[in-house]
Amino acid sequence: MKTIRVLIVEDDPRISELHRRFTEKVEGFETVGIANTLPEAQEMAEVLEPDLVLLDLFFPEGSGMDLLWKLRSQGRQVDLILITAAKEVSALQEAMRGGAFDYIIKPVVFGRFEDSLRKFREHRGQLEGRDTLEQSDVDKLLHPAAAGSGDTSQAPKGIDPLTLKKVVKVFEDAFAEGAGAEEVAERIGASRSTARRYLEFLVSTGCLRADVVYGTVGRPERRYSRK
Repeated sequence: MKTIRVLIVEDDPRISELHRRFTEKVEGFETVGIANTLPEAQEMAEVLEPDLVLLDLFFPEGSGMDLLWKLRSQGRQVDLILITAAKEVSALQEAMRGGAFDYIIKPVVFGRFEDSLRKFREHRGQLEGRDTLEQSDVDKLLHPAAAGSGDTSQAPKGIDPLTLKKVVKVFEDAFAEGAGAEEVAERIGASRSTARRYLEFLVSTGCLRADVVYGTVGRPERRYSRK
């Protein structure tokens, strides 16, 4: 999968730099530009042709929604994630109508930011190299929560439905507070790599969430928990 090119549009230089650092910490993403004004953002979108725009709403010269609709009217093949202090329902509704992939309310914590970018990467990956989709594929893309509700009857190649049910049940019975791949592997009697493959599949369908935590020796570990 190609690296996802990100344009950050934020009027506060300190926040835009924070978002740049956050972006660079997520595998598969690179920041190709930072715009602190809407006119600058429009120009950079045309020149840089980013895959993803991280967009604030409040600017001295106008609303970030103006840029969203302008990009849409120009037919640009770009996705947007809104990162804003706007909590109004009307703002969220307009963002949804404009096809925003996600809506993050400031102040942003890295875990939520990472989760959004990771889901975008997974969403994009499911579409790459495909010309057609089945209904089950559409459901996973547009209704991930329902698709990840624990129904294992439509497991993809390489995912055994019975093993998948075991992993799901582990989180229902023993690991309500979350677990790592090694703990799950011991519980289901499989290797760590096998457990991780099933765990990452459940994350991709929205059944589980993954967070990076640091142990006593500072080594990062992915911990999985139910949403």
